[in-house]
Amino acid sequence: MMTYRQIELNDINQLFVVRSSTDENNLSCRQLYALGITEGSVKEKLCSSYTGWLCEFNGKIIGFAIGDKSTGEVWVIAVLPEYINRGIGTKLLSLVENWLWNSGCTKLWLETDIDPKLRAYSFYKKNGWQDDYMENELRYMKKVKT
Repeated sequence: MMTYRQIELNDINQLFVVRSSTDENNLSCRQLYALGITEGSVKEKLCSSYTGWLCEFNGKIIGFAIGDKSTGEVWVIAVLPEYINRGIGTKLLSLVENWLWNSGCTKLWLETDIDPKLRAYSFYKKNGWQDDYMENELRYMKKVKT
C-alpha cells in the first residue's frame, strides 16, 4: 500500500538513495555533494523554511518532493523509475504546492532541464506550470495562484 507523509529528519539518507536513482536528470551522491547538497545541508533546509512529503510503498521510500516557503520554490521532486506514471509525482507535487499556497506564496517557481523532450517538462506543463525564462542551460518555470 502506498502512503504519503511529511518528511522527517531521519528520512534524509533514504532521500539521497531515491534522488541518485532517478532515470532523468540523474545526479550521483558525489555530484549532489559537489553542489553542496549533503545530508547536513538538507537537514538545515528542513529545519528552516523547507518542508517536504514522501511516498512509501511497503515501508520503502519511493518518491519525495520538497519546497521552500520563503521563496515559493519547488526545490526537488524525485520518484524511482519503476514507480513513474502511477500518479505519485503528481500527488507529491500537489502536496508541496498546496503547502506553499497555504504558507502565503502567490507565485511558485522551479528549475528544470532545458530539454523539452524530457518527461519532467511535460509533467510540469500537465500540472499547470508555465515557462518563465531560460538561463545557464536551465529552464525556469512558474505557477501563479488562480
